[in-house]
Amino acid sequence: MKKGQDYIGVTVVYFCHDGKGNFVMAKRSQNARDENGKWDIGAGGMEFGDSIETTLRKEIMEEYCTDVVAYEFLGFRDVHREHQGQPTHWVALDFKVLVEPKKVKIGEPHKFDEIKWFQLGKVPENLHSQLPHFLKKYAKNL
Repeated sequence: MKKGQDYIGVTVVYFCHDGKGNFVMAKRSQNARDENGKWDIGAGGMEFGDSIETTLRKEIMEEYCTDVVAYEFLGFRDVHREHQGQPTHWVALDFKVLVEPKKVKIGEPHKFDEIKWFQLGKVPENLHSQLPHFLKKYAKNL
């Protein structure tokens, strides 16, 4: 059975920032599961037995090679989309996460071609399909 397809998946989504108005995004490679070539803030599926905080910390370390300094829960979203022609359903637990910017680097080069710091209002056009919804919903909190 596949998470998000055969049953509702749960994911943590993280908006990693430096506390100075900058946030990091990764450009998904051709080897990424989906949305290749799109810029995204980061996310990871929950595994059975892991806590939400454990998942958040683990995924940020895996993708960005940095520790969580502090985090704030922003809210949740139902995420409905398609993957390889199949409808998917995820519940996204959304976080704003302070990280140490000097430590940030690509931790999964097989999934990401590039990482870059951006400011709100100055993001690239080719965004992950769910990112505009995230940015709109939490605009006042970012």
